[in-house]
Amino acid sequence: MNRRFSEYLNQKIMNMQMEERLWEYIDGLSTEEEKATINRLLKTDEGWKMKYDEIMQLQQLLNASSLDEPSMRFSQNVMEEISRLHISPATKTYINKKIIYGIGGFFIIMIAGLLLYSLGQVNWSAPSETNIDLKLNQFDWSKLLNNTYVNIFMMVNVVLGLMLLDRYLSHKKEELRKRNA
Repeated sequence: MNRRFSEYLNQKIMNMQMEERLWEYIDGLSTEEEKATINRLLKTDEGWKMKYDEIMQLQQLLNASSLDEPSMRFSQNVMEEISRLHISPATKTYINKKIIYGIGGFFIIMIAGLLLYSLGQVNWSAPSETNIDLKLNQFDWSKLLNNTYVNIFMMVNVVLGLMLLDRYLSHKKEELRKRNA
């Protein structure tokens, strides 16, 4: 069995060498001695002649078919198309939703607190007029913003905002340490 396999392997190697030599002969890359040897083999050996005819048919098919060559700007056109269709990374990678929710919550609490305080200052038992003329210049803002409750509300919100900023920065610092470790 080993002898058959070695014979088969030798045959394959010889066929590969024959093909290489024939391609060099057809392409005009072989030396004068090799050309003379191949000419002699083509006239005397039927295996070489069949392989030569097969390679020549393939060569004629390659020459007959017109291969479409890409334009000179093909690479440039492809790169421009890719850059035009470039998809931005997902927003999860660069926007932290907790920060957005924190900022939104801060402003909602501020607006709600200011609205509740303003509604608490309205005298609901006063008679109403049918023609309401609201003049902002006549409104005394110092009564609204100078109250102790508003100042306490603002301070609590500032402290909460600073705590949120501290948590965010410490979280970023931890992530940086994990990346560097």
